[in-house]
Amino acid sequence: MASTSYSTSMIPPQRLYTYHVFLSFKGEDTRTGFTSHLYAALNRNGITTYIDDNNLRKGDLISYELLRAIEESVFAVIVLSPNYTSYTWCLDELCKILHCNNDLPQHIVTVFYDVDPSDVRHQKGTFQYAFRKYQHRFGEESENVKRWRHALTQVAAYSGWHTKNQ
Repeated sequence: MASTSYSTSMIPPQRLYTYHVFLSFKGEDTRTGFTSHLYAALNRNGITTYIDDNNLRKGDLISYELLRAIEESVFAVIVLSPNYTSYTWCLDELCKILHCNNDLPQHIVTVFYDVDPSDVRHQKGTFQYAFRKYQHRFGEESENVKRWRHALTQVAAYSGWHTKNQ
């Protein structure tokens, strides 16, 4: 009878999570309404949720803290709203979330808040306006602009909840 031995290096290490959910959203669109209600409901149900204004410690670098929180979350809830793309940090967060979804066992949930998924996918409406500004600011062939566009196209393909006209 052949003996099979397993090396501990063959077993993937168990990931440690700090948060169940990371919330990605544009504050001016949803912070005091939809996102704050979602955050409260998740917490009431014992779901540890990262939201930027409650979890940032004074003195920490915002970018490092947010990137680490994304990596340490089981789920990422992306609330895509009309002005989501008006802030480059939201787009960088989105790219990081998609990277974690591909490389780590992380799940994505999308909420299309007052936007049509087609507008997100094809960068129409307010998304088009934001990208015109970015192309002017960073150049037509900017790698960041290409990466952000690709990320929006990818995330728009996820099934999610639509709140438009509801």
